[in-house]
Amino acid sequence: MPISTLVIVVLILVLVGAVPAWPHSRSWGYGPSGIVGVALVVVLVLLLMGRL
Repeated sequence: MPISTLVIVVLILVLVGAVPAWPHSRSWGYGPSGIVGVALVVVLVLLLMGRL
């Protein structure tokens, strides 16, 4: 499995884990999921441009 696919899978799992709907992360707000979402978008753009 290429490293880029592994990075995308890990980012998606972290994004799902940081969603404030879960009881353990309800008090975090939208900060963590927003940051991970932006990182996921950046990685996807780099992957589509062929730079990752």
